[in-house]
Amino acid sequence: MTSNSTRRGKGLFRRFFKERSGASAIEFSLLALPFFVIVFASLETFAAFTGEQLLTSATDTMARKIRTGEITFGQGRPSDKSEAEFRQMFCDEISIIMTCSGDEVNTASKLFIDVRSFANFSDIPASVPRVGNLPSGDLDTSGFKYAPGGPTTINIVRAYYRWSVTTDLVRPYVTNLRPAGSSMPNDYLMVATAAFKSENY
Repeated sequence: MTSNSTRRGKGLFRRFFKERSGASAIEFSLLALPFFVIVFASLETFAAFTGEQLLTSATDTMARKIRTGEITFGQGRPSDKSEAEFRQMFCDEISIIMTCSGDEVNTASKLFIDVRSFANFSDIPASVPRVGNLPSGDLDTSGFKYAPGGPTTINIVRAYYRWSVTTDLVRPYVTNLRPAGSSMPNDYLMVATAAFKSENY
């Protein structure tokens, strides 16, 4: 009796391993999740790279407008722009991918802009300001201003954007910003800088 049961059991296992009608479905279920994770990670990396290029282009555009006197500040000219107006113009430049909410124009939460003049090019800061000077620390915006100089002054336009990373697979490799109170980085900090001497407009 035991011998017959053993033979039937072995025959059942042989039939199970020979059966191929559901093999494709099983293989797809095993491979689908990692495949789609890789696809979404690739798409997110591409989107972040495109957004960074857009931020750089917008920074260069706004810097050129300051350099040529198309945008001025405190000069008593029709071209004078307030900080809110400047931020709105910057938001318009990046609106293809990175939209700014109404609150973003007045209260920065994702887009941070620093516009200042310096006596010499050597005085311009070269590093990203971080809270506590940690490599992945939160962005230190305490020294940020909107105070571009007039004709023939040396200026910088620095733009920072918090890009939220949603794909867990790439988050440990591309995130470089740890917000205050967070135990690990979860945002990718985009940085664009333009340093120049304004024309004698």
